[in-house]
Amino acid sequence: MHVSLMVAITVDGKIARASDHYPDWTGKADKKLYVEVTRKAGVMIMGSTTFDTIGRILSGRKTVVMTRNPDRHSDRDNLVFTHAPPEQVISDLASQGYEEAVVVGGATINSLFATKGLIDELIVTISPYAFGTGLSIFSDAVEMNLSLKKFWQLDENTLCVRYTVIH
Repeated sequence: MHVSLMVAITVDGKIARASDHYPDWTGKADKKLYVEVTRKAGVMIMGSTTFDTIGRILSGRKTVVMTRNPDRHSDRDNLVFTHAPPEQVISDLASQGYEEAVVVGGATINSLFATKGLIDELIVTISPYAFGTGLSIFSDAVEMNLSLKKFWQLDENTLCVRYTVIH
């Protein structure tokens, strides 16, 4: 299964000011790309804080929410709460016929997948903001060797960079 990590960052490398910071600072072009990438994959994986911050499921794709709270559950087919480890989440999705998944945050979930070597591609949009302080892409130390795949300008002020992770 191909797993992408997709993040929007400020020019100083922050994904948010705080864990509950709604991503209203990313532009229309970033949001459009996010929809395209996650719909194409068919499934997106996020942590419970990210899910609670977004506040809803997004149509046209399955949402897998990783949580430490075993009491969270859903009776919807397109929303799954799980406390399984990343390897099991990927294995379960593959057994359901998914060939792609997009990890969409937050920093803790990004780190969980990266430290296990489960990320194949990194998609980063760089927005024209600086927060000075805040959350980085990863909450823990990770080591990823990357190869530039593609970069382009999304709009007047936003860039997108895609990297292949060299395993």
